[in-house]
Amino acid sequence: MTALKALIWDVDGTLADTERDGHRVAFNAAFEEFGLDWHWSVELYGELLAVTGGKERMRHYVGQHAINKPDAELNELIPRLHARKTEHFVRRLEDGEIGLRPGVERILAQARQEGVRLAIATTTTPANVEALLKATLGAESLAWFEVIAAGDIVPAKKPAPDIYHYALAQLALPASSCLALEDSAQGVRAARGANLPTVVTVSQYTRGDDFADALVVLDQFGETAAPCRILQSQVPVAAPADGCVDLAWLHSLIGSAKSAQA
Repeated sequence: MTALKALIWDVDGTLADTERDGHRVAFNAAFEEFGLDWHWSVELYGELLAVTGGKERMRHYVGQHAINKPDAELNELIPRLHARKTEHFVRRLEDGEIGLRPGVERILAQARQEGVRLAIATTTTPANVEALLKATLGAESLAWFEVIAAGDIVPAKKPAPDIYHYALAQLALPASSCLALEDSAQGVRAARGANLPTVVTVSQYTRGDDFADALVVLDQFGETAAPCRILQSQVPVAAPADGCVDLAWLHSLIGSAKSAQA
């Protein structure tokens, strides 16, 4: 049986529910500061999340809404907007307005205790990842993750598998001994493109996504007062004890996936 050697975490929507009241609000604050009449509602932002990467998302928005901005101006404007948006997002984190999703801290602690390695694979910027970890787990948590693959470190963002290929190369581990933890269809496509078995914990914006390629789909990782539910599964696996995903349960998924392939 293949042992679970590493957990590779997505960030936005997986480690923390950052999108609606974090990134979206920060984008709108940056737009206002720059004197733009752009505004991303909760519903519009949900549609824009089909495009991964903040700079890419803004370009898509401009194109789809026929906003008259010359390419030369956009090429200069979008990086500045994105940098200011990141500052607003980091401030919200530092003010304690965004926390980890239920069960995340428990799983991280168990992984560290049992020697299961930790990595991050995300399209968000390194600055956002650093700010989230510091605000929720303390500055020392940056050292818990052997690999933080973020932002523009690879040329193609999710759903391309590049970020996961990079993380696996840095870990020097086969995909079969790792689990990717994701919340979106784009993330699953990226992880599965790198042959990673993938566990999904749906977020508020991704509940309707197609997760046919995920190993297991959960509504959350669960806490005692709010147990998780299995929404779909490719392998026969019992619900986590007390409704709380733990490392032993994640180990069992790797074993079940290996058995199903035999």
